[in-house]
Amino acid sequence: MASTLDITPVAGALGAEISGVDLSEDLSNAQFDEIHRAFLDHHVIFFRDQNSLTPDAQKRFARRFGTLNVHPYVQGMEGHPELLEIIKEPEDKLNFGGGWHSDMSFLEEPALGSILYGVEIPAFGGDTLFANQIAAYEALSDGMKEMLGGLNAIHSASREYSARGQSAQARQSMQSETATDAPEYEHPVVRTHPESGRKGLYITPAFTLRFSGMTKRESRPLLNFLFEHSRDERFTCRFRWSQGAVAFWDNRCCWHYALNDYPGQRRHMRRATVNGDRPH
Repeated sequence: MASTLDITPVAGALGAEISGVDLSEDLSNAQFDEIHRAFLDHHVIFFRDQNSLTPDAQKRFARRFGTLNVHPYVQGMEGHPELLEIIKEPEDKLNFGGGWHSDMSFLEEPALGSILYGVEIPAFGGDTLFANQIAAYEALSDGMKEMLGGLNAIHSASREYSARGQSAQARQSMQSETATDAPEYEHPVVRTHPESGRKGLYITPAFTLRFSGMTKRESRPLLNFLFEHSRDERFTCRFRWSQGAVAFWDNRCCWHYALNDYPGQRRHMRRATVNGDRPH
């Protein structure tokens, strides 16, 4: 069957824009298969002009990929606990987004992906950057790959969502709880993607505290190297938002970063997060 969708890569490292589909309508199996394939191939996919994407429609689309996450620390949208309204008001000063990260890596079974919808977009700024962690892993030396293959890392929300953490501070306008006593979970530093079988780095500056069996001080030099390496420009793409646009990224193999470069403007996004499995 000929493709009904137009799938256009946006960068060499990752990312593709898809047109020819209305996500507010029920997808055919053929449409879903094309979108799913593009998601696996490009790691983050974008859709424009989805102006009819209601909260119910966004959840319906997200559920084609799995069950939906209810955030353990941030209050969901009224009537839709599976959706987060991510709002930065003109007077807010903090960088909402917490730097480079992969959503929900602090869970025992981290998120598969996140589907972000642009409700209200500033006139300029507010782009989102993405970084391909499969490409970052593949660019490492054989010796580094061998060493990392035997390491696990500890992930937790305790730092980022503590009372002084970036995420907790940035969410002061939202109903949220601090995570001072948040649990710690151990995940492999090199993760095998459960669908593609490809290997990628699975650490995140926001939620990775240390390597398993090591102190934070011992872990820091190697973690700092990997964090700097993983966000190198050659592994990234950048998305310019427009009202009604959607970004759907694979948290199992890419990072993202929300830029805070729109002072005095309002930005209103709505996010659904699809549950995943335990990394291997």
